[in-house]
Formats: sequence, structure tokens, C-alpha cells
Amino acid sequence: MVKGKERERETEDEEETERFDEYCYSMSKNGELYKGCWVSSGSPSLEKMKTCKTTMGSGPNWLGFSSCDGSDDGTSGTEPQDADYSYIPSLDYELESQILARIPRSEYWKLCLVNRRCLTLLKSGELFKIRRELGVRESSVLMAPIGENSWWAYDTEFKTRRKLPNLQTDFCFVSGDKESFCAGTHLLVSGREVDGLVTWRYELAMNRWYKGPSMITPRCLFASATCGTFAFIAGGVGIEPNSEVYDTAEKYNPETKSWEPLQRMKRKRKLCSGCYMDNKFYVIGGRNADGELTCGEFFDEGMNRWNLIPDMLKDDPVLSSHSPPLVAVVNNELYSLETSSNQLKVYVKSSNTWKQLGPVPVRADFNKGWGVAFKSLGNELLVIGAPSDSGAGNCMAIYTCCPDLDANELQWRLVNRNRNQIGHFILNCSVMVA
Repeated sequence: MVKGKERERETEDEEETERFDEYCYSMSKNGELYKGCWVSSGSPSLEKMKTCKTTMGSGPNWLGFSSCDGSDDGTSGTEPQDADYSYIPSLDYELESQILARIPRSEYWKLCLVNRRCLTLLKSGELFKIRRELGVRESSVLMAPIGENSWWAYDTEFKTRRKLPNLQTDFCFVSGDKESFCAGTHLLVSGREVDGLVTWRYELAMNRWYKGPSMITPRCLFASATCGTFAFIAGGVGIEPNSEVYDTAEKYNPETKSWEPLQRMKRKRKLCSGCYMDNKFYVIGGRNADGELTCGEFFDEGMNRWNLIPDMLKDDPVLSSHSPPLVAVVNNELYSLETSSNQLKVYVKSSNTWKQLGPVPVRADFNKGWGVAFKSLGNELLVIGAPSDSGAGNCMAIYTCCPDLDANELQWRLVNRNRNQIGHFILNCSVMVA
């Protein structure tokens, strides 16, 4: 019986090690593993270090490491010994977490290579909670280009990218239209599988895809917006033939991994766009049985009601077969990329009008707005699309701009020259801030 229990424990240890190694491999860049280079509380000895044995004291070399300049510091004549880590004071777990939370998030994949304590801390999501409390934010651009059955995470300068784990779904979901949005450290992707509409979520802390939770009213062609760790959706339509257009709305909570219903909108709408501004969830444009909608509306969570904004798009209605409005909010200002003219506009709240700011260096009109990404990235606007320069080839051009409402001309900055090449059509793009 004792030997049987020992074998069971050995098997459990082996399985845990396999899971640990698998997670480390999936979090490493291109599957390359790197050695840890520091010791935290509870760390196993990553590799033995040769040092000179000394007596613990108050001098500068009390840890027992030989000095770099070759001086003996009173330790000459002694034989090299394996390092005694008991002389190294352990960091308090709380202090250790505070330190790790300040490390750039792009380097977090290396933490799983240090020890199981760091791996457990990373997978628990505690580091991201501390980062939110500290106000430490780092953005990632998550994209799914056409022709690839995978998602990629890019840094804000598009200098590096990391491939997310493969999404284990069916061909119908991979090849069909999808909507995506972020809520905290969750990326949610909604689309259709053979058995119906589903929502998949990617959890950054676990570096893994999960199915669900399903929306209260599964839908497609809906508006979405992110507010901190929460996400809002509204409108859309079902997948059944002649399905009704929805006026329902929901809010996603990543902490509970659940949806809660909101009040119904004033108008039913699909192919609409969403954004979060002035602490309110805005839904703009779209279509229903009555035709194209030029009105917008916003949900005031404090008042628990929707407010209609008539003629919000009266000068720029969404034409048939065009994409939903391309909108983004930077510094609490709403911007729109007009797909028919490639012009950038800013919304003037006081007059319910739009002010033209100038051209955008991509061809949003190339596919009537489809395949173009227009997002907020910190204090900048991010636009990804076919370049205006016809000699740039089929690869996407990536530009950012800090919009100045008083400037005579916008200063667009090309950020991906001679770097990662992205396909000529973006299926989905979301920005995760954590």
C-alpha cells in the first residue's frame, strides 16, 4: 500500500512537472526557454554557483561571492564551495509581488521559468490586480489577420509579437465573421460554430483559451466597448434566417466570468459601433428594419437608462454594404474614420456635429471599411490598413497619431517600417490594457 501511494505521488509530481513545462513552453517566445537569473523566496537552485566560503559579516562581501577584481578579501587559500543560499535573505511574498507587478508585462512570459511560485502568482492573476491598483498600464494589440488561423499579440511599437495558443474550434468559426473585444485581461471572440453562436475567451494570466461564458442573448454584428476590466455589448442579430434585430444590451465581468443584462436600447440596431466616453457606453449608427440609422444613444449606468442622440451621423450615414462606423476614443474625445473619403473627424459634443481634421494615410475606402483597424492606443489613434502609397505592396501599413484638434495638419507616424509584415486584411483587432 505504501509503495502504491508513493507511485501515485510520483505520477502526480510528473504530471505537475509536465504541466509546468508545457506552460513555460507556451509562454516562451518561439518556444525558446531561457534560464532564470535571480532568486526569490522559495526558489529552487536553478544552477549551482561556485563561490568562496566565507564567514557571514557586515562587510560588502558578506554574501560569500568572490569579488570581481580578483581580490581575496580574506578568503584566499580556501577551496570553491557550492553557494549556500541560506545566507541570502528571502523577499517577503507581498514585497515580491509588488516588485514583479512593476516589471513590463511584455516580460511576464519569463516569470514562469523562474520557479513554481512565480508561475502560480502569474496564473492567479494577482499581479494584474496589483498593476491596476498601482495604475501601471501596458497595452497590447491583439490581431487576427486574414489567411492565418491564429491570433498575434503585438507591443505598441510593433517591434515584437507573440503567437497566442491555437484556438481549438471548428472550421465554421475560423472561416466565419467574428466580433472581438477585451475586458481586463480577457480577450473575447464571438462567432458561429456548427452548433450555433459561441463566445471564446483568452485569459492572459493562464495563456489559454476557454469556451464561454455564452451571452444571455447570443448574437453577431453587435456593438462593443471596454471600460477598465468590464465590457459592454448591445444590439446585433441572431443567426437564424429572418432573425430579429436586437435592442438588448449586456455587461461582462471577467472576475465572475458572467454576463448581466442591461436596460434595452431606444432603437433596435445591428452593424453598429460602440465606444466608452464620459463614463457612458455609446452605441452609434447601424441598421434595422427601417433602414440606415443616423442616431446614436448612450447608456448611463448611474441612471440605469439609455438616452437617444438624434442625427449623430446625419452628415455621414453608414451606407449599405459598408462596415460599421470606425470610431475610437482618445483622451475622452470621439474620432471617426470616414470610410468613403478616408477623412478623420472629431465629434463636437456641444453641437452634435463633426469637425474634419484631415486625411488618414490608409485606404479605408478600399473595402468599404472592412479589413481596417481603427483603435485607441493610449493617447494615440492607431490605424491599420492598406497604405495610400500604391507602391507599398499588399502588406498593411500601421500608423499612430496624437490628435491635436488645433493643428493645421495631423502628424501620422509610420511604426512598422521594415518590421513584422501583416496580411492585407485584418479580420479582428482589439487592444488589451493590463
